[in-house]
Amino acid sequence: MTLADPTEAAGPLGTTALEARGLGKRYRRGWALRDCSFRLPAGRICGLVGPNGAGKSTLLGLATRLTTPTEGELRIFGVPVDDPAAMPRYAFLSQDKPLFKRFTVAETLRMGSELNPGWDMAAAERIVRSGSIPMNAKVGTLSGGQRTRVAFALAFGKRPDLLLLDEPMADLDPLARDEMSSLLMSEAVERGTTVVMSSHMLSELEDMCDYLLVIADGRLRMAGGTDELVPAHALVTGLAPDGTRPADLTPHTVVEFRVQGRQFRALIRPHGPLAPDWEVSEPSLEEVLLAHLRAPDAEPLFTHDARIEAEGITAA
Repeated sequence: MTLADPTEAAGPLGTTALEARGLGKRYRRGWALRDCSFRLPAGRICGLVGPNGAGKSTLLGLATRLTTPTEGELRIFGVPVDDPAAMPRYAFLSQDKPLFKRFTVAETLRMGSELNPGWDMAAAERIVRSGSIPMNAKVGTLSGGQRTRVAFALAFGKRPDLLLLDEPMADLDPLARDEMSSLLMSEAVERGTTVVMSSHMLSELEDMCDYLLVIADGRLRMAGGTDELVPAHALVTGLAPDGTRPADLTPHTVVEFRVQGRQFRALIRPHGPLAPDWEVSEPSLEEVLLAHLRAPDAEPLFTHDARIEAEGITAA
């Protein structure tokens, strides 16, 4: 299902930050990711969502050349990821944030300047100093929140057009997570950086993200802007005396259906009028995500700017 004409272009050439066409990765145990096709417009803060083992880390690994695809292609700002010209355009921050513990903070930033030709030392130092972190402190002596701030300083010091984050704040306490979220948003907005962030914190994504990529069982289930995806759904509640799905639901796309006592509750994508005796409300982003994650066989949903249609390519 699409919310608009699927042939409509995502925008002028150069405005697509990340584009996958028929992307797939197979290991001996089977497919980790398959038939993955989407566009991510530049300038978006994108949440990458899915259960453990769904394919999120595989997608990030393909984008950062940590692994190679079995089929299909992936482009960063129109350049294939295996082209050397793509590497300066992105930065990657993994959950374990691999920093040299014996380096001081100053030495860590100096390493960043030596490895990245377009290094912005002023920006990196500003991020560190705003957290009151001494430049002569050893990385190994820093708290989890402080190490994350130094890792963000390395990432933004590179001045990337695309920032890829794999659960970067999973190990932080709520206060540190809130501080790092604010830092990420302010720096990304100021620079116009496109962000793809994998996270299990659905409430965090609702506050930060304006775009979604939802993966389940190795396939892309939902992609597009939250301002279109969420209003496309409705939460309906009504009577189900015999515990079965009411016939009035048949015209609509049912993502999830549950019965509690004599009542049913369903997340649907409406196609026409709803029964007058139903209670209808707009779901939250978290409710939409949870329903799709619990029902990976539901019909996929893409907004027009996320959809790719091409000969020989299956839009996941």
